[in-house]
Amino acid sequence: MTTAARKRLYIKTYGCQMNVYDSERMADLLRPLGYAATGDAAEADLVVLNTCHIREKATEKVYSELGQLKRLKLAREKAGKATTIAVAGCVAQAEGAEIMARQPAVDLVVGPQAYHRLPELIARAHRASGERLAADFDAEAKFDALPEARDVSGVTAFLTVQEGCDKFCSFCVVPYTRGAEYSRPADAIIAEAQALAAKGVREVTLLGQNVNAYAGGLAPLVRALAAIEGLDRIRYTTSHPNDMDDALIAAHGEIAALMPYLHLPAQAGSDRVLKAMNRGYTADDYLRRVERIRAARPDIALSGDFIVGFPGESERDFEATLALVRDARYASAFSFKYSRRPGTPGAAMQGQVAESVKDERLQRLQALLAEQQAAFNAACVGRTLPVLFEKPGRHPGQMVGRSPYLQPVHASADPALAGRIVPVEIARAEANSLAGALALEPA
Repeated sequence: MTTAARKRLYIKTYGCQMNVYDSERMADLLRPLGYAATGDAAEADLVVLNTCHIREKATEKVYSELGQLKRLKLAREKAGKATTIAVAGCVAQAEGAEIMARQPAVDLVVGPQAYHRLPELIARAHRASGERLAADFDAEAKFDALPEARDVSGVTAFLTVQEGCDKFCSFCVVPYTRGAEYSRPADAIIAEAQALAAKGVREVTLLGQNVNAYAGGLAPLVRALAAIEGLDRIRYTTSHPNDMDDALIAAHGEIAALMPYLHLPAQAGSDRVLKAMNRGYTADDYLRRVERIRAARPDIALSGDFIVGFPGESERDFEATLALVRDARYASAFSFKYSRRPGTPGAAMQGQVAESVKDERLQRLQALLAEQQAAFNAACVGRTLPVLFEKPGRHPGQMVGRSPYLQPVHASADPALAGRIVPVEIARAEANSLAGALALEPA
């Protein structure tokens, strides 16, 4: 009896952590079909681009990549090798028919709520008939269809608990590409976390477009996960300020496994701009929530998101954003120029801001945020922090891990410490990381 040759799968992931999770689950789905992962698209029988639609540049990168894949596909065809190209994720959801028309080399398109149908769609594509486009919003069916087993290789893992968004911020495509909010059953999440812990995962990051809008409350779920043996660290992202309820704020001060790091996007500091964005809170509302969170966990590292140059943003509005940043004191943050996304209310608003103005404001904002990040990292020097070592560093004899505040930390250490939480005395703060030495020899 002969054994069929293994097929090769190449997945390129764009955008958020949820896409990283989805890519991992697509690989899990396709493994029983004989697909083994490869890091080289040129040797792949199946190429999947798992896309992001948040910013225009991300979308154009996908089309540029598809042009290169078309050439690769033609070259493989001449060598007698077939290549299937699939586009998944949020661009697939938003522009499914356009993708097929714009790039005929694409064999199938699958939205983020339909990737559980990949095996079926691939089979149909191979038969050159049937459905080539699948982009529905049946999140429950998706999670029910995913295999229970996950292939994990590290000591940290993402775990999706919630998908979709009901907020309809005027700049955002997520409600249109990910659908309405859907929360997975707690028992399914706990079972997946238990399986991850059994495979050596020590830290999970709970994912959701509005993860703290988890039905039934995120705090009870975190408490249940914290009771799992071997699961020592829990994080979550991304949160909406309006969903930071009393129980979740209290959990940051009560649950040791819940790390002192919170990503809480503000987006702007001007009440006028926040209203135009349909964020549902004022700058004062946001800062009061931050005060309450710091009262519960004084050492919390606050992270955020900001958009500069939203339609109608004046210099005074932008100065209000800088003021909010100074008051909130961030350990890290992400900031972007406003990008018009077709179909969103913001795209049709009057007062679109010139690119040159956006560039100048973004530079000023990022300079302030970098200053705050440097100050937070510098304050860690001289402290001894528990570091979860994950993998070898760039230099011989070096290991890299994460502090409770999500900072990368590198130190000279034995590779056998991977997966261990070890006290490290911080000696130096670098641009985006910390350096230190083991505070004691591990037992």
